[in-house]
Amino acid sequence: MDNKDAEKLFFIPFNTGGHWLLLAINPIREIVYYLDSLGNDWTTYPDMKVLIDTVLQAFRAQRDIQISRRGANSITWIKVACPQQRNQIDCGYFMLRFMRDTLALGRLKIPTDYFEEFKCAFYTKDQVDEIKEEWCQFMIELNVCS
Repeated sequence: MDNKDAEKLFFIPFNTGGHWLLLAINPIREIVYYLDSLGNDWTTYPDMKVLIDTVLQAFRAQRDIQISRRGANSITWIKVACPQQRNQIDCGYFMLRFMRDTLALGRLKIPTDYFEEFKCAFYTKDQVDEIKEEWCQFMIELNVCS
């Protein structure tokens, strides 16, 4: 990071071994937004939480920020109530859609009840197909498939 004090949102697509979810991290505020299309809590994946907490603590140390012992575990994890998948195979597309929706709005915070502009209980087949098409177009433009 060129400007270590600028607030940014970093997206971490995370695969738990058979399921994709999205972590959106604001390292300056030490906030981790957790978006899981199966509705699991981050405690379902304790190794993931330890890894991300360790990375944020290392980032804090790199910035040479001194905090009290009480504040040492001040990393905030926020579970976002995001659209849920209705099958066991679309998690990767949901994760991509969550990322795209956040980028489209250009915000540094994700509401716990997701974005009003994209709020729904489930994505429709057309919404999932839309992100599949966008992903295919992106891959074709990168010339990955030749």
